[in-house]
Amino acid sequence: MTTSPAVVATATVAAVATGLLAYAVYFDYRRRSQSEFRRQLRRNEKKQERLAKELAQAAQQAQRQSIKQAVDEAKEDGFPTSSEEKEAYFLEQVQAGEILGADPSKAVDAALAFYKALKVYPTPGDLIGIYDKTVSKPILDILAEMIAYDGTLKIGGSYTGSGIDMAEMMREMGEMGGIPGVGLD
Repeated sequence: MTTSPAVVATATVAAVATGLLAYAVYFDYRRRSQSEFRRQLRRNEKKQERLAKELAQAAQQAQRQSIKQAVDEAKEDGFPTSSEEKEAYFLEQVQAGEILGADPSKAVDAALAFYKALKVYPTPGDLIGIYDKTVSKPILDILAEMIAYDGTLKIGGSYTGSGIDMAEMMREMGEMGGIPGVGLD
């Protein structure tokens, strides 16, 4: 007497399903009747939540470190000084930021390109208003951290000194416990 592959497969699937059902019933019985088992489940759940929170904080710290490193490297590379060079550099960086912004995994690179364009723009406050309307929120949040980190960037009305220095205000708020969204929410 030979058995067909369909019968073997059906029997295997039925055995696995029966085993899973039996384990679920056993797990539920232990959960309902054993208080120590319930406590252990709660401990494990809290431990997993704590671990997830620590991993999220570590990832955030790593991102902040990469942002600081990117800003420092951009400052080391320098920025153009003549009007023609600034204009070409600005257009190049905005285009690069838009292209990189299409890929969510390159948000830091896109924000860096927008930051570089902001550094050479004559009225950075106006440019931030444009960014607010056209750039996605995750990139704007990273850009806000870059602006807060850069102590040389003046975001008032212009470089002539009129207006409020938004970058300084962001740095102060960052020191008080949280970097603001610069109205980018």
